[in-house]
Order: sequence, then structure tokens, then C-alpha cells
Amino acid sequence: MNDQQKTEIEAAAFRRLLSHLDNNKDVQNIDLMILADFCRNCLAKWYSAEAKERGIEVDYEAARVAVYGMPYSEWKENYQAKATPEQLAAFEAKQASKK
Repeated sequence: MNDQQKTEIEAAAFRRLLSHLDNNKDVQNIDLMILADFCRNCLAKWYSAEAKERGIEVDYEAARVAVYGMPYSEWKENYQAKATPEQLAAFEAKQASKK
């Protein structure tokens, strides 16, 4: 596999991840943070940072649109549930275990 093929495969896998997340909106960001230590917002931050590294300006909100497929405020209003006490406790425990 050459570098171009590797890049194309990685890009396709990223698009597939975004599609998978889009098709599973019931999976909340806090769930992702608890289980995998990243969420959709992390992907947006990484997207923006990688663009900047290449001299391309993609601000955080534009990166969120790329990840969420819509403005974050719209996604949050339509799909984000309030975190349960159990989720918050699990998240806090995860954060404490990193220290």
C-alpha cells in the first residue's frame, strides 16, 4: 500500500466513523467519554487541529458541523439527553482514575 492509498483508506474509515455516529445519535457524548475517553467534540477538536497543522483554517464550530452533520446547537437541541446521575458518576470516576 502506498501513501496515497493509505490516506484514502484512512479518510474513508473516518467518514464511516462519522456515518456510524450519525446513525447512532442515541449514543451520547458522555457515554463515549466514559467508554472510550473521546467524543464527537473531541473529533471536532482533532479535525480543526489537523487542518491548522496543514495551514488550513477550520474553526471549532466548522469542525463540529463536519462531525455532527449540522450545527452543534441543533444537534444538542434535537439529540442530546440530559446526563443521568449514573453517567455523571461514571464520568467523574473515569476522570479521577486519570489523575
